[in-house]
Parts: sequence; C-alpha cells; structure tokens
Amino acid sequence: MKTIYLLLILALANFNPFTAQGQQRLQSQKSGNALDMASHPKIIALDSAIKNGQFKNITSILVAQDGVTIYEKYYNGYAEASHHDTRSATKSITGMLIGLAIENGFIPSEKEPVAAYFEDKQPFLNPDPRKQEITIEDLLTMSATLECDDDNQFSMGNEERMYLIEDYYRFFLDLPIRGYAGFATKPEELPFGRSFNYCTAGTVLLGGILERSTGMKLEDFADQYLFQPLGIENVKWQITPMGTPMTGGGLGLKSRDYLKLAMLMQQEGQWLGKQLLSQDWVRKSATPQVFVRDFQGSKYHYGYLFWLQDLGPDDSYPTFYMSGNGGSKIAVIPELSLTVVITSSMYGSFQGHLQSQEILSDYLINAILDHNPEQEK
Repeated sequence: MKTIYLLLILALANFNPFTAQGQQRLQSQKSGNALDMASHPKIIALDSAIKNGQFKNITSILVAQDGVTIYEKYYNGYAEASHHDTRSATKSITGMLIGLAIENGFIPSEKEPVAAYFEDKQPFLNPDPRKQEITIEDLLTMSATLECDDDNQFSMGNEERMYLIEDYYRFFLDLPIRGYAGFATKPEELPFGRSFNYCTAGTVLLGGILERSTGMKLEDFADQYLFQPLGIENVKWQITPMGTPMTGGGLGLKSRDYLKLAMLMQQEGQWLGKQLLSQDWVRKSATPQVFVRDFQGSKYHYGYLFWLQDLGPDDSYPTFYMSGNGGSKIAVIPELSLTVVITSSMYGSFQGHLQSQEILSDYLINAILDHNPEQEK
C-alpha cells in the first residue's frame, strides 16, 4: 500500500492539490484510499461517537499519509470553507515564521537576545541584568526566566492580565525575574537545563521581533514567506490593541490550510519540490528542548513551539503537534508519514485535549496500522 502512496505523490508532484483543478484530480486518484479509510470499523465507530455526542464539539478531522489526503470529514455545522479558531495552535505557526526569518537572513539565529529588538521599551520595570540574556530560543521553548505562567492564576505574567492593557510587548518585558521557592525544582536540576512555564505573552513578543527584524508587517511577511507558497488564502488574524497580529493565538484558517502546514513539517520543510522551511529548523522544532510534565503516564516535551508526545499502541510513535484551547491538534507522526488535523471547540476544558488525543491515538493511528500492518511495531 505504501508503494501506491508513493506513486500518487510522484503523480501529484507538479500541481497544487488544493487548487480547483488539482483537487478534482486528487479526488479521482485518492478515492480508493479515502473509501478504505472511511469504511474502516474504527473510523465508522469514531464517526458515530462524534455524531452521538460521545466526543463533543469536534468540527473537522482530516488525515493524510505521504502527502495524500485519505480522510476528510466535517461536523457540527462546519464545512470545507469554514475558518477554525484553534487558539494557541497559532504559536506553532509563529515558530515556523521565526525559522523562515532566520533562514532568509532577517534574524541571525534563535540565540539572539530579545532585549536588542526593544530598545524603545527600555529601561524595563523590575530591572535585572539577566533580562538582557533572554534569547529568542527561550521564548520558543517557553523557558524564559521572567515570571510568566498562564497555568497559574496568581502569576504576574498570566495572559489574562495581558489582555487588560494595550502594550503587550511592555507587559512581558516589564515582568520580574522568576523566583524558585525551596520546594521548587530549579532549571539546572531539570532535563535540558530549562524550566517550562507556558507563557502566551512571550510568544506575542516574537511577533514584535518578526516585525522589527524584517521591516515588514507581520501579516505581509507571513503571507509572502509561508502562506502564499502553500496556497493559503483569506487568513484571519486576531488583532491586538497595538494593531498587530496576535501571534499567541486566535489565527483563523481552514482545516485544509492546517493540513498543508502539517504536511510541510512532515516533509521536513519541502513543498512541491522546493525547500520552503529549512530541514534543520523542522528538526529543532520537533526535538525535545524542554521537559513539560508527566501526566497519566504520558511524558510531554516541548520543541520550538511544538508539543511532543509518544502516541499510538504502547505509546510507540513519537508525535509532534500544534495544540490549542478547545482541543484542536494538528499532528505529525513521522514514522507513519502521517499528518492529522483535528479541530475542536471545547474551549476552557482540558477534556477537549484528552478526547482529541484519544481520537488521534486510539482511532486514527490504529486504523492506519490496521490498513498498513507492516508499519506496526
């Protein structure tokens, strides 16, 4: 079966599969595979579970293997043309934009100090020389030394406090250095020497770095270097009080747009035969850079604004994915050449993440393994 997929890739190499003409050809060439996926018992059971409310607020599921779409289904009033607010999945796209800015010479590297891009915001409140040492990489890995934790309602850097003011950049830069109580684990005692704290404000600052380094509006840079090459149009950015696109969440894209972004990562930055995003950046994004937590027996790591987790039977398949409040996951499983889009609007509930993980791991991956038993470990 994998040979069939590879032949399909070669046949599709010279056209964009999501243009009108390309989609018509793709439908005719993939129809047998799509029918197999849709008729698999696990997929039938999944479809029923979504329709009867066992899995709530699912709005779309798309699956592609070796770059070929093999399943596409919409739910709860959503359709192919619908835009989805996948909230913090936007952060992963911001990471991709930073990689493109580095590759195209606008930023020397992710080791660059953040403060150098914000001289107009200095002197910072809560002055400390360690603020000058915070790098772009610290923001990409959610491990900057400032006191910012969206998971702690008492944190001075909690995103809900940021939304109450106008200058999001200054909000982050003025935060104090994080302290560690006697019972807390210090960064040097953790794997990778970093301490993870989920911080939307730091990702918002990356948007400012992109604009200040490129000399372009962020939406124009994203369009020229990422969205246009992928054939992604009609992007809906959420706008901050500063008048800039919100790079920490809220970007509206269609499900097929998310699938293209996942395919770009699965293909190690290549798109239609061209190296759009560097292979090195994709690998850094998908490599553990900081340990997040151990939850219900599963270890979570973080790369460059991508979540990393082992999924599937016996947690055998390393997976990296975009993730957002509501339960949306846009995932890449490299060993299976698999990309998956699950959009979900169960906002404000961690259950949304758990049910999407169950769909991905117990239904979709298992169905692929049943369809391609030679790939099972």
